[in-house]
Amino acid sequence: MKWEDLRRSSNVEDRRGMGSPGRGGGSLPSGSGGGGIINILLMLLMSRGKGKWLIIGLLVLFMVAGGGSALFGGGGTTSTEYGNSGVVFEDTTQKAEQGDQVTDAEGEFLSVVLANTEDYWTQHFAENNLQYTPPKLVLYTEGTNTGGCGIGSSSAGPFYCPADQTVYIDVSFYRDLSQKYGAPGDFAMAYVLAHEVGHHVQQLLGTMDDYQKTIQQNPSIKNELSVRVELQADYYAGGWSKYVEEQGILEEGDIEEALQAAFAVGDDTLQKESYGYVVPDSFTHGTSAQRQEWFSRGYKYAGDFEQADTFSQSIE
Repeated sequence: MKWEDLRRSSNVEDRRGMGSPGRGGGSLPSGSGGGGIINILLMLLMSRGKGKWLIIGLLVLFMVAGGGSALFGGGGTTSTEYGNSGVVFEDTTQKAEQGDQVTDAEGEFLSVVLANTEDYWTQHFAENNLQYTPPKLVLYTEGTNTGGCGIGSSSAGPFYCPADQTVYIDVSFYRDLSQKYGAPGDFAMAYVLAHEVGHHVQQLLGTMDDYQKTIQQNPSIKNELSVRVELQADYYAGGWSKYVEEQGILEEGDIEEALQAAFAVGDDTLQKESYGYVVPDSFTHGTSAQRQEWFSRGYKYAGDFEQADTFSQSIE
């Protein structure tokens, strides 16, 4: 992809090198937080002061009313999205300074890809009398807090959080694609980001909400619906790829790189490599053939929304 002279997105936050967030919930040091209030209670119980029971009662009342939650390591909120669950805690070490700029080649490339998806989807939404609001992209190392989807981990790979409309990527996945999954090339990584942006498109169109409501009513079809959600995101990535081609900035072999990446992250391929066999009922993203097929359909139909329905037709 000829990307060096293209626009960079302003919707990128670089958190790399800031360390992994604490998960909370551990014991607090004596003299502060939970340890401090417990010590106070113990001292009052052992004391002979006439007013000790009044003070103990007030402390217990304070804790029951919720004031003790922060003192005992609480205060977080729990959210589950596509199997990524956890408690979200405030972590100031994870906040990048305002105005931070991505300056390395990998970060700049992803910033360009994001900007290009912004241009494509803004245009595509306008053609359908819709308004597009771009997602944010967070680059991080090892782990990071999200705005409603728990603690993101690099071991889970790139992901999109509907709660804060943000794509999270540990850039080490860029190298994993080539070295671990056998999908080299910059457009392989471009496909990955475009796929996650596809989930953002689903969020804006209400697909994500429909998915959540349906699996709440019928949890038994969660995996089946998840596959259809993921294949639709592949379709949207294919539509963006056609747009890039029409701009004249694709290089020879780029589409093949995206197709190889789609193949490499198919459920059947990953399970065969990990376990030596496949369990179709456990699939959540689709087979390698399905992922390639729906990317190709998106490319063929330039992301046409009418052709994007993976829910009411065969996905084979």
